[in-house]
Amino acid sequence: MGKIVAIGGGEINLKETFLIDEFIVDFSEKANPKLLFIPTASGDSQTYADTIQKVYGEKLKCSVDVLNLINSNLSPAMIEYRILTADIIYVGGGDTLKMLEIWRSNYIDNYLLEAYHKNIVLAGLSAGSICWFLKGHSESDEVYNSKGNWDVDEPKGIGIIPAIHCPHYNEKGSETFDKSMKSSSIPGIAIDNNCAFVIMDNKYRIIKSDPENKVYLFNNIRGVTEKKELVSEKYIPLSEIF
Repeated sequence: MGKIVAIGGGEINLKETFLIDEFIVDFSEKANPKLLFIPTASGDSQTYADTIQKVYGEKLKCSVDVLNLINSNLSPAMIEYRILTADIIYVGGGDTLKMLEIWRSNYIDNYLLEAYHKNIVLAGLSAGSICWFLKGHSESDEVYNSKGNWDVDEPKGIGIIPAIHCPHYNEKGSETFDKSMKSSSIPGIAIDNNCAFVIMDNKYRIIKSDPENKVYLFNNIRGVTEKKELVSEKYIPLSEIF
């Protein structure tokens, strides 16, 4: 059992992902779900937390809790409790590498795997979508700001989805993902902003808040990269792509 909504990107405060946000709430199958927001990648940004409260709390009627991990003195037992009693866990965007480092030092990866098996909805965008995959093609804020290009490191996620993931695929810099897939031994999932790759149990589907944007599957077959758009709005078996 498990539910994941991996969003390529988009400005939640501008309501660019609002159709996807509505889906996430409905996906929980609760009237007023408890949503736990994890803003580690943004440095526990209060502004980001306020935006989540406005969208998911005020507009979508969730009970919003925020799990701040930076400079926190929360015990492992309290962190585990807050994760495993949520109906939805939403991971915010930002610096993927730093987020995953902090997570692993606090056993967050283990708790999220347990949440997946408890059928808690796991969602997020950018860094918050990379984390569900084996690894990600990500931009680090520090590298991007100083050198003007994408991070060459591949953040290692918690590995629920057996692929490498590129968010923001319709933004500048994503062409490096196409190049990296030429030597990849695992499949790739590239997601444009305002699109989401959804998993329910052993099935997947695609949802969009912008019909023009897309999701792509990459496979390296004997040195030849195959790229195809994933378009299904109905659930189909994951075994068809992985």
